[in-house]
Amino acid sequence: MLVKQTLLALSGGIAIVHAANSWIVPGAAWMSTSNTKIDAHGGMVIKEGDTFYWIGQAASHEVQPYLYTSKNLLDWEPSNNPKNTVKWMWRPKLAKPNGSWWMYGQIDRNVQALKSTSIAGNYALSGSKVTLPPNSYTYSDTGMFYDEADQTWYLLTSADHNNVQINKINSDGTIGSRVNLLAKGAYEAPGILKVNGIYYLIVSGKTGWRSNPNSMFWTDKLNGGSWNGPYGIAPEDKKTYNSQNTFQLTVKGSQKTTYIYMGDSWDSKGGPDSNYVWLPMNVDTNSKRITLEYHAQWKIDVNTGVVSFPSKKRRYEAEHAEIVGRAAVTSCEHCLSKRGVHKITPDSQVVFYNVTGLGGRQWVQFHYRVKDLESGEAYVNVNGGPAVNISSLNHRAGHHDVVPVALDLEEGAVNKITFGVSGRNQAEDLGVIIDGIEVVED
Repeated sequence: MLVKQTLLALSGGIAIVHAANSWIVPGAAWMSTSNTKIDAHGGMVIKEGDTFYWIGQAASHEVQPYLYTSKNLLDWEPSNNPKNTVKWMWRPKLAKPNGSWWMYGQIDRNVQALKSTSIAGNYALSGSKVTLPPNSYTYSDTGMFYDEADQTWYLLTSADHNNVQINKINSDGTIGSRVNLLAKGAYEAPGILKVNGIYYLIVSGKTGWRSNPNSMFWTDKLNGGSWNGPYGIAPEDKKTYNSQNTFQLTVKGSQKTTYIYMGDSWDSKGGPDSNYVWLPMNVDTNSKRITLEYHAQWKIDVNTGVVSFPSKKRRYEAEHAEIVGRAAVTSCEHCLSKRGVHKITPDSQVVFYNVTGLGGRQWVQFHYRVKDLESGEAYVNVNGGPAVNISSLNHRAGHHDVVPVALDLEEGAVNKITFGVSGRNQAEDLGVIIDGIEVVED
C-alpha cells in the first residue's frame, strides 16, 4: 500500500523516498513516516484515545513485535516499539484486560504473554508459555477479539488438529477457559467481527505462504454457540485478493461505522517483501454474510467513518499509444472503449506519450490483465528510466484489472510511460491485454 512515495528501480534494488500517504492501496508496499517499509505482519490495530496502534511481527528482524502509530490510518510512525527480549514471536496481538497492557503471541508453537504499563512501553515476560489447545496439541496462529457486551477479551488460536478455539482472557491477564471451538476443517489465521449481536469468524485455509479463499462462519452466541458456514468472503478465484486474514478493524464514525479487513499479502517465504491488503467489508445483517469490497485505491475518514476513492484521474487509452513489435489493437469486451492492445510479446511495447504529471510522486493505475501469471510479468519504465516489474511495486499485479503503482512524473504533458512484458521466449504471446492507464491527480 505505497501511497505518494518514490519507488525508483536501480540495478540490484529499489530506492524509496517517502512523502505523505494519500491512499490505501491493497498489495502495494506501504511506507512509514520514517521512510521505512512498514514491517508489522500478522498483527492488529487498536485505538487508544485519538491514536491508532498497529502491532505485528517484523519479518525482517527475527520476527520481533513492531509497533506503529497513526491518527488517520494512512500515515504510520514507527513507535519506540514494544521493547522486549522475545524473538520469533508470530502474530502478536494486544489486549487490555486490566490496568496494564498485554501482548500475546506464538513462540515455539505455544502462547507467550508479555505485560507493560503502557501500550508502547517495555513489555516483560509474564508467566510461562501455554499450550493451546489442550491435550498436547500445538497451535500456529493467534487472533484477538474484544466483546463490548461483556467487556471481555478473547484469544483465538488454531491448532495442528484443525481446531480453531476461543479462550477467555482473565482479568489478571492469564488465559482462561475455552468458550467455543470451530472444528469444521483445516483453518487458521482467525479473526472475529461482531455486528448487531452476530459474531463473524473469518479464517484462512492452511496453504503455507500461498494465498487461498478465506472463509467466514457466524454464530449468535460466542460462548458455546454453534458455527454456521463456511461462506466465502470474496470470489474464489481471487484467493482473498492474494491475502490472508489477520484482523477485523471497526471504525465508528459520526456518519457511519465501517468495518475493515486487514490481511497480509505474503511473499513466497513470509519475508520482508510481504505487503498488506486492507479492504472495507460489507456486512449483510439479513443474510449474515460478509463480502470484501475490492478497491484499487481507497481511504477512510476516521472521524466520519466515510470511505472515499480517487475522483480526479486523467485517462490514456492503450489503443492510442505507440505500439512497438507484434502487439496489435483488437476488440476487447471488458475494456472501457471496447478496444485494447493484445498479443503483447516480450519484444513488444506500448508507449504512452505526453502523459501529464503534477511533478513528483503520483499514482498511475495500469488497466491490464494477464492470462497466465506464471509465464511472465509486466514491467514499466518512465521517461527512459530503468524497467521495473510491476509485481515488485504491487502484489496485485496481474491479479486484478486495475493495478496502481507510484511513479515519479515530471510536471506537464511531457512524460513517456512504457509498458511491456518479460518472458523467456521473445515471440511468445503471454496473454496480456492492456486497456489503458489513468493518472490519479488527487
